[in-house]
Amino acid sequence: MSDAGLVRHDVLNIADLRRLAKARVPRIVFDYIDGGAEDEVTLGANTRAYEEIAFRPRGATALPEPDLSTTVLGTRLALPFILAPLGSTRLFHARGEVLAARAAGRAGTAYTLSTLAGSTIEDVRADSRGPWWYQLYLVGGRDVARRAIARARAAGYSALLVTIDTAVAGMRERDLRDGVKELLGGSLLEKMRFSPQFLVRPRWLYEFLRDGGLMSFPNVVLADGPMRYIDVGPALEQSVVTWDDIGWIREAWGGPIVVKGVLTAEDARAAIAAGVDAMVVSNHGGRQLDGAPPTIRVLAEVLEEVNGRVEVLVDGGIRRGADVVKALCLGARAVLVGRAYAYGLAAGGEAGVARAIEILRSEIVRTLRLLGCAATRDLDASYVAVPPSWTTSRRAVR
Repeated sequence: MSDAGLVRHDVLNIADLRRLAKARVPRIVFDYIDGGAEDEVTLGANTRAYEEIAFRPRGATALPEPDLSTTVLGTRLALPFILAPLGSTRLFHARGEVLAARAAGRAGTAYTLSTLAGSTIEDVRADSRGPWWYQLYLVGGRDVARRAIARARAAGYSALLVTIDTAVAGMRERDLRDGVKELLGGSLLEKMRFSPQFLVRPRWLYEFLRDGGLMSFPNVVLADGPMRYIDVGPALEQSVVTWDDIGWIREAWGGPIVVKGVLTAEDARAAIAAGVDAMVVSNHGGRQLDGAPPTIRVLAEVLEEVNGRVEVLVDGGIRRGADVVKALCLGARAVLVGRAYAYGLAAGGEAGVARAIEILRSEIVRTLRLLGCAATRDLDASYVAVPPSWTTSRRAVR
């Protein structure tokens, strides 16, 4: 069955793409996409929090096709969501980053390339339509990061997204149980223990090997060549981003800077003082600090502190177009989606990503029409009701 056929068959929502992804890729790859840190409390809370928000629709309305467009950092997007940075997406599907970027460009939205991608900055740019953002880790040190920043700038990437919540790698227990350490650095005998999960996915294995096998990271070029996959954990711990780093990063980049990983008013204040242009309220999809709050619940706190001075986006837990609408109602300029399109990529490559985008788009359209709202720019807190226990703001940032 072709990828296009795979994702057209009985796929009505993101949960269906998740089911197909689980059937197509090895367990270790699926759990890398699907899992979170430790007990996965934050992972689950991100999605459950959206269930606590109720809509307040306006009846007796007849609307044309709603306008979903928004403007983020001066760039008009056809959709109010951006594809988030995901490391190692060539594990999900051959040429994964290129395919995801291509699907995003065709849909009229932005794609964010991770530092820990398996495709080069230039290849993603050459094979897709923008806009493109580049996500920055400081793995390899400042000089390595400066070279990657220069490459992204030369290739035409329009924003730099700096992740600030990876002082150490999160304890992702699913990955360890699946044998990630043995597969990356163990002996041949240790690797053999985990081979059955690959052998039962022969199509994925064939495509993975044809795509070059276990990758290095071509955008992290060290003295002896691209950084190896096994070096990621130690490299992250040795390259923590601090607020002082934003200064030299801004000087090297010369364009808009977004920080991702803000969860408190204190960090929002520090980000503004550092001179950022936007921030993403994010807990890394529940993959770093387990027990961190669900992002939609702390969005109001960040918005109150920001008070319109910079743009505020949010990610985490987005599985429905209705979730996107709720985030916009509560003041987010736009949202970033990660797992939603990762399931599509793992299920069916470019066609899978396109299907994930279309699912979210059509759900946003339907939700707006049922709310009686003609455009995403008209959404505000009057369209939703949140639990009294939440700290909320009626101020929407646009």
